[in-house]
Amino acid sequence: MKKADPARPYIRALFERDRLRFLGTAALYVLEVPAMLLISWVLGEVVDAIGALDGVRLLRLLWVAAGVAVLLGVSETLYYRALGGFTGRALGRYKSYAFRRLADKGISAFTRESTGRYLSVLTGDVTVIGSDYLENLFELIIHPLNFAATLAFMLTYSPVLTGAAVVLCILPFLGVTAFSPELARREKALSDAAEGFVGKVRDLLSGFSVIKSFKAEREAGRVFDKENRSVETARSRRTLWRGAMRGVGSSLAVVAQFGMFFIGAYLALRGSITAGTVLIFTNLSNSLIQPVQQIPQLLAQRRAARGLIGKLAGIVEENAARSGAAIEPELRDAIEIDRLTFGFEPEKPVLRDVSMRLEAGRKYALVGASGSGKSTLLNLLMGGYEGYEGSISVDGRELRDIDPDSLYDLMSLIGQNVFVFDDTVRNNITMFRDFPADNVDSAVDRAGLAELIAGRGPDYRCGENGAGLSGGERQRLSIARALLRGTPVLLLDEATASLDNETSYAVTQAILDLAGVTRLTVTHRLEGPLLRQYDEIFVLRDGELCEQGTFRELMERKGYFYSLYTVSGT
Repeated sequence: MKKADPARPYIRALFERDRLRFLGTAALYVLEVPAMLLISWVLGEVVDAIGALDGVRLLRLLWVAAGVAVLLGVSETLYYRALGGFTGRALGRYKSYAFRRLADKGISAFTRESTGRYLSVLTGDVTVIGSDYLENLFELIIHPLNFAATLAFMLTYSPVLTGAAVVLCILPFLGVTAFSPELARREKALSDAAEGFVGKVRDLLSGFSVIKSFKAEREAGRVFDKENRSVETARSRRTLWRGAMRGVGSSLAVVAQFGMFFIGAYLALRGSITAGTVLIFTNLSNSLIQPVQQIPQLLAQRRAARGLIGKLAGIVEENAARSGAAIEPELRDAIEIDRLTFGFEPEKPVLRDVSMRLEAGRKYALVGASGSGKSTLLNLLMGGYEGYEGSISVDGRELRDIDPDSLYDLMSLIGQNVFVFDDTVRNNITMFRDFPADNVDSAVDRAGLAELIAGRGPDYRCGENGAGLSGGERQRLSIARALLRGTPVLLLDEATASLDNETSYAVTQAILDLAGVTRLTVTHRLEGPLLRQYDEIFVLRDGELCEQGTFRELMERKGYFYSLYTVSGT
């Protein structure tokens, strides 16, 4: 059974619900075919009228020429207006469909992939698709029609000269076709190089403050220059092959045109045709030569653009979200972790043989030194990584078998690294959705954001990745997001690390006071009054669960947790 083409849905998105606009645009372009034939006919008739010294005929031809000029001008104006509307809507649908498909991917995909790939395929590649796939389609429609109409028109004047013209037109066709496969490869190489360049620029701009603070501007410039040279070299090679293809095609087209002219002149000297007919054939030679010269070029460019669509489809399919059974957004019993072992590299496990039980509605703390695997464990619970040994089950159902969307309805993660959109405070809290005002106000108060809202207002723009907010304000904003969602399970990874002691204590207490929510909190702040409120504390050491129990039990045991707590000086 033939495998379905992954690019087909993306191509369908280009034309979806817009076929009438496409046909209308094509029809406007096709009007150029009779206009070009009329222009050639008028020129030939003018030459013959001059030869016959027929002034009346010449005057009639003048009015015909004026009408043709108006027809051509109006049709081209309307065509380009329609073309802009069609391609704009088509590319808009294409990007929207691609973004929705990308958004369907699981969290695990985005932890492993570079966003530079997506930026490249949704920006530079889209421009190529617009010109080489969509606009070329209209060229591919008009050129065969133009060729057929011209051939039929020529046959009415001279079958012999028409036959010679067809033979001569084969030359540019053969020359251009030879370049097509290499051009497709060069277009793909340019897309890949642009992808690397976009990713590197994103990294450099995101880390610009680090570059400045370490005075590494020169080194960063060298990194930029290397990627820049790579993409421009690929662009230059692509342009070279395009130019060579067009140069060879143009040269052979001139040979064909001159050949047609001299054969026509010979026939005119013999009296087989008139001088006007020679001019008609010479003028129409482009209508024969251009299709055979340009159709292979257009097909090569279209094939290359089609490859870019396939590239996007491949990126979307890569690391696609796993399928699974839907679950209710409710934890009835517990989340159980049984003999969990995981490592980013198989020979270097980050977690070893970890087992723990998180019962519904209870609160747990996860502590340990830096690098002990705390954040990795929380990301595993959110389905961020696969390939672990052992099991993670939610109410008895293995995590691998759960639909990711259902999992996200059950759990929320407040991480150390907070992303803030360049939008208002309100939209960053609500994530662009509608919530009752009382719910939003409650989340704002519990997250400690009331002062920010009061001072700057809910419509204050946060800037790129929260550039207009302090680190603590960004952290409180992420906490408010999670509290507003109100998922039954809340995972917190150093959620109050950027807050001052007083605010951190207040926010943590607000989270501890949540009713009916299962909480697992990673914290480095070992504050006795807060730790005493957890139902159980899990202690990780070098990726292994070395202790667990209440605060009192762990302190009485005087083991590793006792040492951590004592050293913290809380």
